[in-house]
Amino acid sequence: DVQLQASGGGLVQPGGSLRLSCAASGFRFEDYAIGWFRQAPGKEREAVSCISNRGDNTFHERFVEGRFTISRDNAKSTVYLQMNSLKPEDMAVYYCTTNLVDWGQGTLVTVSS
Repeated sequence: DVQLQASGGGLVQPGGSLRLSCAASGFRFEDYAIGWFRQAPGKEREAVSCISNRGDNTFHERFVEGRFTISRDNAKSTVYLQMNSLKPEDMAVYYCTTNLVDWGQGTLVTVSS
């Protein structure tokens, strides 16, 4: 079974940083692109960033570009999302996925003073 476990969320003040991790299992990790999505209360899930299977291509949505960086370590079957200069509007549950079907539990990011 495909399993993706996001972790690393927490409470941070505006302007602060967090690094999320997505640990994957149940498939050949190095063959698949991975994406980070988020869902804020009362809103639909939205894409944030994605990375190609080898990590040589990345994409960030405009609203996080320059603040968030996605990376991966295929030896550890893990994808990371470094989030800097966090804003209150970044507050959401963050999920990782490889197929838009399997999402895992997600990790909550709270940005508040």
